[in-house]
Amino acid sequence: MALLDTATATAPGWHAGPKLEWRHALRSLRRLLNDKEDTGQVFEIMRSLNGTSTARCYGRMLTTTEGGRQAYEGLEFAERLMDDAWLDGLPEGSVGAAYREFIREERLSADGLAEISRKGGQNNIDDPHPYAWMGRRVRDVHDIWHILSGYHRDALGEACLVGFSYAQTKGLGWALIGAGAAWKASRARSGHPYVKAMWQGYRRGKASAWLLSEDYERLLAEPLQAARRRLNITPATIYNSIPAEARNGALPVAA
Repeated sequence: MALLDTATATAPGWHAGPKLEWRHALRSLRRLLNDKEDTGQVFEIMRSLNGTSTARCYGRMLTTTEGGRQAYEGLEFAERLMDDAWLDGLPEGSVGAAYREFIREERLSADGLAEISRKGGQNNIDDPHPYAWMGRRVRDVHDIWHILSGYHRDALGEACLVGFSYAQTKGLGWALIGAGAAWKASRARSGHPYVKAMWQGYRRGKASAWLLSEDYERLLAEPLQAARRRLNITPATIYNSIPAEARNGALPVAA
C-alpha cells in the first residue's frame, strides 16, 4: 500500500470549490487505525481533505518557469512510469534505477496505483481539469519520493513519508494521518523513537526543495546521491537508527 494523495475535491464541480469532509475523514482514520492494510481508507481521507492543497500546489507551479512548463505540457507521468523500455534505459546509480528496482522488488506498478486511486464515490481524479492533473501528479510521484527520501514501505517508512509529504503539499489529509500515526506510535512502548522519526520526516520535507515542480523525466536520469544533494534532502538518520524488524511495530500505516 502506498499513501497517495489523490488530492481532488469532492464537490460536484471544480468551480464550486473544494469541500472538506472532516466527519468522513475521521471515520476513515478510525478504520485505518484498526486495520493498517485497509488501503482504501487512505484514499478516502485524501479525497475528503486535500482539495484545497491541490489548488494551492497547482498555483505554485505556475509561479516558476519550470513548473509552468510542466503544467503547460500536462504530462501524464503514470504512462511514462509504465514504459518498461524507458525505465530499463535509465543509468545505473540513478534515481530511476533505484525506482526501477524498488517497484519490481515490491511488485508495484504506477498503473496499479492509479487504479486504486479511482475507487470510491464522487471520485474525479481523471477529470480533464488542471487540479485533477495536479492530483494525479502527486499520486504518481509518491513512490519516487520513497526513493529520494530513503524511506522504505514498512509502516514507519510510510508514516515518515506522510510527514515529508505534508511539508511539501500542506495537504490536510497527510496531517490527519500523521497525527493518527504519531498517536498510535506513542502508545507502542517499544523504546524506539518512532515519533521523532516522523517529526524528522516533516522537517526533512520542509527543508528540501519543492519537488512537485521538478522535471521528473530528467530527475530520474540523475545520479541518486547528486539529486539528493541538489534538492537538499538530508539523511533519514532517526529512521535509519531503528532496526528494520522494528519498523512495523504498532503503527497504523503499512506498505
